[in-house]
Amino acid sequence: MNRIASPGQLRASLIRWSLFLVPLVMLLGFLAGTVGGDANSAWFQSLDKPTTFPPPATFGIVWTILYAMMGLAFAMVCAAWGSRMRTWAIVAFLIQFAINLAWSPVFFGQQQITSALFVILALDVALIATIYLFFQVRKWAGILLLPYLAWALFATLLNWQFLQLNPDAQPMEDDGAVQSFEI
Repeated sequence: MNRIASPGQLRASLIRWSLFLVPLVMLLGFLAGTVGGDANSAWFQSLDKPTTFPPPATFGIVWTILYAMMGLAFAMVCAAWGSRMRTWAIVAFLIQFAINLAWSPVFFGQQQITSALFVILALDVALIATIYLFFQVRKWAGILLLPYLAWALFATLLNWQFLQLNPDAQPMEDDGAVQSFEI
């Protein structure tokens, strides 16, 4: 016998990793977007929006699909036990994912457009490195991350455009009031 694992065992390993990682990646992405800040905040609503800014519902749909694809790609790499680049690919994924999760709290939570631009530029670099390593481990894992890269680059453009349109945007204090009246 010249195989370490049968094709059936490899599929079972991928399925196990997928059942764990796809929901985990989606949950963490959802939590970062929810806890990290509010796109409906008075601060965000007061910003001038770029013409390239898509309808708000687009973000939830796109990120749900992308997080599922990211989780599946990550599972493919985690299940690739024989690859010598597996560990590096896993580390790269975890780094870029942590940067990804940091963007919403910086942009929406701290209301720092400039800092968020630096975060997303770091994400772009880390994501390109991750995709390269994923291609070294499993070609399809790298391919699954390409739409994520396209969206991240588009998000970088949006972040830059928000900065250009709102160079003096300052964080707002949120007192919890929706509207106040003086009588």
